[in-house]
Amino acid sequence: MAKPEPWRLSLDIYPFISTIETRYQDLDIMGHVNNVAMAGIFETARVRFHRHLGRHPHDSGVRWLIAAVSLNYLQEAHYPQEVTVGCAIDRIGTTSWTVTSAAFQHGECVATCDTVVVTHGPEGRRNIDDFLREAMDANAIHRP
Repeated sequence: MAKPEPWRLSLDIYPFISTIETRYQDLDIMGHVNNVAMAGIFETARVRFHRHLGRHPHDSGVRWLIAAVSLNYLQEAHYPQEVTVGCAIDRIGTTSWTVTSAAFQHGECVATCDTVVVTHGPEGRRNIDDFLREAMDANAIHRP
């Protein structure tokens, strides 16, 4: 897997920051936070980020579905240190968007994650409404 772009490795470019505690049960036999636990850490940060955008999708009868998740593990993460996750919107389409995230411990990036989210309603895919699009624009990635 290709290394992430250098700009992704700085917490300063992410407009939303969430701190998540690691748990003893997150450890694998080698003594570091395992890959499934790291996926859960990214999921928790992504849910917090989506709540930060200001509206729950059910408010308008729309579900947000995960279409794809791509994780890159760069360094070991350890318990009991917290993981700080930065999140931002990377791409906005008509009915989908990409959340780009990076996890940090002691100021070092330990993993990155990109998640494609799609909207879905009773009639199938739904366009992103103006309110959500504005919130996403305000939380876009700050590329150098």
